[in-house]
Amino acid sequence: MMLHDILAALQATSFATAIREGDSLFPWIEAFHVLAAAFVVGTISIIDMRLLGLPAHRRGVRKLMQEVLPITWGAFAISLATGFLLFSSQALKYVTIWEFDAKMLLLMAAGLNMLFFHLVTFRNVHLWDELNDTPVAAKVAGASSLGLWGGVVILGRLIGFVLSASRML
Repeated sequence: MMLHDILAALQATSFATAIREGDSLFPWIEAFHVLAAAFVVGTISIIDMRLLGLPAHRRGVRKLMQEVLPITWGAFAISLATGFLLFSSQALKYVTIWEFDAKMLLLMAAGLNMLFFHLVTFRNVHLWDELNDTPVAAKVAGASSLGLWGGVVILGRLIGFVLSASRML
């Protein structure tokens, strides 16, 4: 089965059709998607700022991550689910716009950045956990994360504008 066939089948499902053709389902799902994404980016930014050495509190990195990451992961799960629902409503159209492809690439890059941080940089956190001046690797991870997630947000908004403009034509 080809990708086009899989996407067409997804788009033809009853839930995708209801989202696409209903009057209010798409905006409600989109609202939850945007709110969840705001929580994801907001909570990750708190950690990233700490990694950059710009804490607004006196928590160590481990304690901060312990407190914040459960919220991040819960919000990410909601964002992922609502994003899938939005995608399903117009799957064949989403894959034709470069903004969507770029957003997916940035999401993967953000995931790889996080994975590298946890597997490499975080191994020595006991040495710098309480220090405001974090190691260069932690700063690079924090700055990269902020940039990648900022790009995800910008591209997400652009996707909405592109889809809205195409509906007007």
